[in-house]
Amino acid sequence: MKTDPQSIDRARRTFLSQSFAGIGAFALASLMDAPAQGGVRTTNEHPWKALPGLPHFPPKAKRIVHLCMAGGPSHLESFDPKPELVRINGQPFPDSFTQGEQLAQLQNAKLNALGSFSKFRKWGKSGLEISESFPHLGSIADELCVIRSMTTEQINHDTAHAFMNTGSIIKGRPCMGSWVLYGLGAETDNLPGYIVMTSQGPGAQPVSARQWSAGVLPSKFQGVAFQGRGLPVHYIGNPAGVCQSTQRQVVDEIQRLNGMLTQRHIDPEIETRIAQYEMAFQMQTATPDLINMADESQETLDLYGIKTPGDGSFASNCLMARRLLERGVRFVQLYHRGWDHHRNLKKDFAKSAMDCDQPSAALVKDLKKRGLLEDTLVLWGGEFGRTPMAQGGDGRDHHINAFSVWMAGGGIKPGMAYGATDELGYRSVEDVVTVHDLHATLLHLFGVNHEKFTTKFQGLDLKLTGVEPAHVVEKILA
Repeated sequence: MKTDPQSIDRARRTFLSQSFAGIGAFALASLMDAPAQGGVRTTNEHPWKALPGLPHFPPKAKRIVHLCMAGGPSHLESFDPKPELVRINGQPFPDSFTQGEQLAQLQNAKLNALGSFSKFRKWGKSGLEISESFPHLGSIADELCVIRSMTTEQINHDTAHAFMNTGSIIKGRPCMGSWVLYGLGAETDNLPGYIVMTSQGPGAQPVSARQWSAGVLPSKFQGVAFQGRGLPVHYIGNPAGVCQSTQRQVVDEIQRLNGMLTQRHIDPEIETRIAQYEMAFQMQTATPDLINMADESQETLDLYGIKTPGDGSFASNCLMARRLLERGVRFVQLYHRGWDHHRNLKKDFAKSAMDCDQPSAALVKDLKKRGLLEDTLVLWGGEFGRTPMAQGGDGRDHHINAFSVWMAGGGIKPGMAYGATDELGYRSVEDVVTVHDLHATLLHLFGVNHEKFTTKFQGLDLKLTGVEPAHVVEKILA
């Protein structure tokens, strides 16, 4: 019996194709912890599991909220008092500080010193010096660890945000929220493990969605942007006439089809699609309870300074952050777009400080009251600092050589300042902390050795802390 050569070739190609897809499906199922038969995730499987072997050692922190002051708040009006700068206010800024330096929009301009308009005072038993523009944060000074010696490498907003979030300005690198969720998972099964919210004040700069991108990691680990007003996610409810059981049937059928697809194509994004369909269905039940703040007392609303829950303010977002953390979300990031003060510093900085001071302090107080602060890490800060020289007479330009952040809870030593800048606040000079050092320290608090936490990408071991040396800041650990 003769066989058509073309038929043999077709049969051979079919066999190889199906064999490859079948083996690949089992490999993918193993790697992604999905069922091998069809790849369909059942509802009783946890969507956010830690990687095998993580954490490397017992963690101090279980969850984190990053209060991101987008635009770059001035360290000189907030957490880094400089009486010498105040003394020479209006005088020419010494050339010895700025020769050969990158000065953004002040390049080749006449440079005059600009002292802080805000007075500083010592707060609490620790005597931590904080600006009077932040009286509520001053009231919790004994809970805070202020790092006054931060530096960064990027002087423009978008790239500086990318560097702060990912440790790189190269597009496609995972942000720290995605790294944490990817490595450690989360405790929720009906909400995303990483959620982002934004609010706005004077001096608002746009914030790109790439700042919460999963990059080269599977996209299910990217941050999910919630809205501050109304429903946090569009189309979370069923259309009219579609009941929950019908919706469940639709989702199950879509999952079955996607599961069949995983047997034919080796693509982790199919697994992401499966996970996200299931997550969307679970959120239809979880979201109404999440946004219903009727169970919050008036005392709590007053603590945060909330006039109307869900009004899109930073205060309302801070309360939502606490509710998300309580429900097992691993990483919450709140952007307040209101700190880019090239002009009208006194007026606009005061407004932004008023927007963020009380809610930030309230979040720390509320977490502590509920027994969550001990293993919740709070990080507050922007992408860079501001110049000690005036811009336009009454503003400050971007500055990469010095800025401040603060942390609380989650294994951080409270009531202290770490590091120092020079007498004019121009350069970090003592116990300098880089962005990579900050990332290494955050991962350490989560029980992760940053050197061993990598993912393969184009033959390289990619990690959050990059290729340059990064060090855990041991002296700020409790």
